[in-house]
Amino acid sequence: MSAPTIPSDFVGRAVSVAAADGIDLAPALAAARISRAVLAQPHARLTPEQVSLFTRSVWQITDDELFGLGAGSVPRGSFRIMTLTLIHCPDLAHALTRMIEVNRVLQGLPRLSLTIGETSTYLDVALPEHVTEKTRVAVDFLLMLLHRFAAWLVGGRIPLVSVSLPYAEPDPILARSYDAIFGIPVTFDAGRAALEMDNSAMRSPIVRTEESLETYLRDSPNLMLSERDYESSVSSQVRRIFESGIQGRTATTDEIADMLAVSPPHLRRLLRHEGTSLGRLREEVLCDLAIAGLRRGEPVDDLSARLGFSEPSAFRRAFKRWTGNTPRAYRAPA
Repeated sequence: MSAPTIPSDFVGRAVSVAAADGIDLAPALAAARISRAVLAQPHARLTPEQVSLFTRSVWQITDDELFGLGAGSVPRGSFRIMTLTLIHCPDLAHALTRMIEVNRVLQGLPRLSLTIGETSTYLDVALPEHVTEKTRVAVDFLLMLLHRFAAWLVGGRIPLVSVSLPYAEPDPILARSYDAIFGIPVTFDAGRAALEMDNSAMRSPIVRTEESLETYLRDSPNLMLSERDYESSVSSQVRRIFESGIQGRTATTDEIADMLAVSPPHLRRLLRHEGTSLGRLREEVLCDLAIAGLRRGEPVDDLSARLGFSEPSAFRRAFKRWTGNTPRAYRAPA
């Protein structure tokens, strides 16, 4: 399975926010081999490895696990301390409750709250009086971290009922990236920053140990960025089907519908509801595989043939359409 690429906009906004605070993240970009040409295109794509290297470098530069985005400093090791306090909880509900208790002690982190209803539970990130670009970067990072770490704790998917974000919807391409990150269509301008989870997920037992936690923390944030087992949307299932056959004959619409036990028209309706289509998903898979190949140093001619293009020029045109850049911009430096 190919690792999902990440819009450069997520890194670009972090760099802009840091610059406004007088922090130069150029060394972090260099460490991750993220070129200014790629960063200048919000729809360009970055690999999880690049974003992970960037994040680790920012941690070193700022000596802050929230990159200076919180009300105060979040010392290195804070996340480790928090996770160690909840790894022995019996289930997700108890773990999240314990996390809220620890959150009150770690002053630099935004306040978290848990609201348990009859059928679902909301995990909210408290918002400042004025939502700024810094708020947006912090909320994006925290909600993704909370969702994916919760899924890791229980060793399986945690389908979300809803995701609420307090700022305006970005352009459609970036909005779809949010949908892909969380596995469902995201609600913007919601007046809150929250994940809504079904209460059945809250009863999921914690299956991880202190030993596996140490491995997770050592590889963080790469596992958080590259893991996709939590995804349960129709589009994620279709994407996996495309990935499994991309080097051979691509599955047809009828074959994909049959694999998912739905009719072809219903499959198209489901994907349309998720804001995507079979053609768009296939191109996203091709784009991710192309970027991964270029980062490994695979020649364009070989990559073009492997991905099923009739000739390298057709691959270059498609790549320019997908990313706004030429393959050369993604080539790993010698």
